[in-house]
Amino acid sequence: MRQPLAAALVLALALAGPARAQMDSREAIALQNQILQLRQEMEQLRRSGGAALPPPVSGRAPAAGGEVVGQLLERVGTLEEEVRRLRGRVEVLENQNRRLREDMEKLQGDLEFRTGQGAAPAPAARPAAPAAAAPAAAPPRTPERALQEGQAALARRDFAAAEAAAREVIASRNAAQQVAAHILLGDALMGRRDHGNAALAYNEAFVRARTGPRAPEALVGLANALTALGNRREACDTLNDLRSQFPNLQGPQAQRAQEARQRAGCR
Repeated sequence: MRQPLAAALVLALALAGPARAQMDSREAIALQNQILQLRQEMEQLRRSGGAALPPPVSGRAPAAGGEVVGQLLERVGTLEEEVRRLRGRVEVLENQNRRLREDMEKLQGDLEFRTGQGAAPAPAARPAAPAAAAPAAAPPRTPERALQEGQAALARRDFAAAEAAAREVIASRNAAQQVAAHILLGDALMGRRDHGNAALAYNEAFVRARTGPRAPEALVGLANALTALGNRREACDTLNDLRSQFPNLQGPQAQRAQEARQRAGCR
């Protein structure tokens, strides 16, 4: 199943933020501007039946309609190659980050082991006088409890608390709850109008569960985030992928997908 083009574009746009890749976002923004300009030129050419030509370059006379089409197709190919290159750089950075996290965890484990081996036994404490028992500390909340409380915070529009709960579950590395945590994070960031990072969260949820029961929810969230960013074409591409990969959606999921299509103005 192909990765939605929308995911690659959003990843490029949001690289300047605190997300995992630290690629220069100006390059991705320039690429997006080129794509938008190219769409405008192709739409102008379509409406005029080939008569409308882009401005001449270096004082040369406008090219014939066939040459214009060839130039536009060549530019499309160049931009698509640039998208693939950006996506490849993101994947390289993600792999580097994953290896660094694994190395840090190993070093931390080694350090804790050596510290435990070298620590001297503590002297026996003298019996203390009877005293009132101290209140027991509250146990840390489980990932399931954190998700439950995060959803409650989201329902009362406490987006900061919902985001904190989602990031807590993500940091716990509880594999069974990662998809739900990333979707909760995307919902919280959408509430805070951080649409670029919300798109990253939804895309991560989809990558982790491409065929799971929550994959359609992740794709609808990604499409809504792209629409909020002004990338309606990419949002419709994502929703078209959803329709082809999950043709039998029913109930609330189908209704949310239809609302997302209307919001993006998809045909």
